[in-house]
Amino acid sequence: MSIIKNQPMLKQARQQVMANTQILQNLIPPTVSYTTQGHVLVIGPEDLARLAADKLSTMSCVILANEAISSQDEAHLEMVINAASQVESYYNKLVSIKGFLGQFQVKVESDNGVSDLSVVAIRQAHFDIVLDLSHCPCINLEMLPPGYFYVGQNQALLADALEQIPDLVGEFDKPRYVKVNPDICAHNKHGLNGCNRCLNFCPADAISSVAQKIEIDPYLCHGAGSCTNACPTGALSYDLPTPKSLHSYLEKLVSRYRLQAQTAPVVLFHDNEAGAQFITDELSGDVLPVAMEEITVASIDHWMAALAYGAREILILNTELTAPTLTQMLKGELALANRILDEMGQPQRIRLIRPEDLLDLYPSLAVSLTWPVIMPMVANPAAIAPASLAKRSLLFQAIDHLNSQAAGVDSVLTLANIPYGVVSINSDKCTLCMSCVATCPTQALKDGGDTPALKFTEQDCVQCGLCEAACPEKVISLVAQINFNQQQRQQVQLLKQEPPFECIRCGSEFATQSMVHKMIEMVGAHSAFSANIERLKMCGDCRVKDMFEDILDDPEKQLR
Repeated sequence: MSIIKNQPMLKQARQQVMANTQILQNLIPPTVSYTTQGHVLVIGPEDLARLAADKLSTMSCVILANEAISSQDEAHLEMVINAASQVESYYNKLVSIKGFLGQFQVKVESDNGVSDLSVVAIRQAHFDIVLDLSHCPCINLEMLPPGYFYVGQNQALLADALEQIPDLVGEFDKPRYVKVNPDICAHNKHGLNGCNRCLNFCPADAISSVAQKIEIDPYLCHGAGSCTNACPTGALSYDLPTPKSLHSYLEKLVSRYRLQAQTAPVVLFHDNEAGAQFITDELSGDVLPVAMEEITVASIDHWMAALAYGAREILILNTELTAPTLTQMLKGELALANRILDEMGQPQRIRLIRPEDLLDLYPSLAVSLTWPVIMPMVANPAAIAPASLAKRSLLFQAIDHLNSQAAGVDSVLTLANIPYGVVSINSDKCTLCMSCVATCPTQALKDGGDTPALKFTEQDCVQCGLCEAACPEKVISLVAQINFNQQQRQQVQLLKQEPPFECIRCGSEFATQSMVHKMIEMVGAHSAFSANIERLKMCGDCRVKDMFEDILDDPEKQLR
């Protein structure tokens, strides 16, 4: 195949392009610091815990024996008796472990209820490090907190942990991977619950809703990027690299390679640890590897944009060390991305691959060479929305470009549980109270300014449901969909408009027609208003004047 014959030239082009193209990074990234003194809690069967503590002789250790001794062999027990003789063991039932490197709080049952083991054992507010040899981990997370080593009965993992732990004394810095912009977050507004996508996909349990706002614990965050991937508004954004930097890098990488090699490349996203070991010089020369902290850092907007910039295919390398939650998320996003490509008549250009697939990529790469070539998109800065909607704007620019390169469909693809779609209202019952406008985090819903009206822009709608929850009349419903008609999707639609209601006394406009009619319908028959129902048709000032005039005309009326 020609792709094999051309490998020397393709690899040379790749080497030159990647050497001359760098991701722009923050030179002084924000960090968090861990401070430890080396207090280690070893949890597990007492015999195994004592043998492990014996090998940590330079550290301050405490043992919490939570399981039966693993072996009754006399020689083994003799070794245990002589191991770590100065280390004290505790046999209390474990209640909970929370924290991270330098700040582990361990609560156990005691005669007085629940106690902090560190206070009892070492007169400190916390342990710094936890070595867990239990059959099941005491912290059940896919991505464990820094400083927590779960080794179970695995001797290789134990040896690795024993080698690392002595070095964890002092102060250590780690990047703050993710930034939060609460102004455009669709999680909660005015006490109403909306989007919870980020909360569903953090494998480190580093994201929580605190006082109705999304907060990320930077000490627990591993930089998986699943939260930024799932966030529909861009309120959660990755910082190393920033979304803008990654888009710029992909555009330059793809365009420069196309120019140098005269062929469309394949972009391969991989993580910079487990996945990086499989990226060797044997990799086909038309494949451009892009290293991320985790493979979920690059999201659907990056995949689609890379294709629109002129890549012919996107590969995502998934290893055994990828957290199951991240794999689940990727499969869902991949299914959506390829369904979008299907609808517009494009081949399914995005694939999740395993390390063993790298050994025999040539047949599939040869197939993708036969696909229609995508002419590169020139990103239009004027068409990109402000930072609050840049993620969606770039995604839809890419979709529109890829669509123009294929069938040019203007259909609507209806899918469940996606953050794209429309808001529909029952205009007969809507009073234009604007509660929906007040809660919309992306301004997809807007008022009519000086005219009573409700306007909607489909491309900006993230289907968070805040408008639906805020509507007092319950006349709003959501329809999740991808609209391939660019003009229809971007235009401002008029959902409802009506003339304002004029005060029957002064003629000033003070409410909507439907709002006044609703008030009359709801309270007009009440005894407090029945004698003065016309006041409901007055503006606030005229209503007060009418009330005082009524009192002046008949001062005793209010007493009767």
